Amino acid sequence: MSMRDIQRMQQKILKMQEELEASQFSGSAGGGAVIITVSGKFEVIAVKIDPEAFNAEDIGELEVMVLAAAKDAFSKATEAQQRMMSSATGGMKIPGLF
Repeated sequence: MSMRDIQRMQQKILKMQEELEASQFSGSAGGGAVIITVSGKFEVIAVKIDPEAFNAEDIGELEVMVLAAAKDAFSKATEAQQRMMSSATGGMKIPGLF
């Protein structure tokens, strides 16, 4: 791999990172009763809870669903990040990159 190839790959990775950071990923639980949206920077940017799906006695169930929705959203963001890196590097494993 030449220095020029490495520079092209770096530019491609930077562009893809910017696109990823601008992306949003939503995870849900309870058939959509809880939806959490995270950014490509892994920041929680929205939480939606259907008030019809829960009552005061269901707080424990709500907490479980919030956690499940967050895990789902973070998993989707991680998968997108891994796909992006694999695409940018042609499948090569480069230490220090995600």
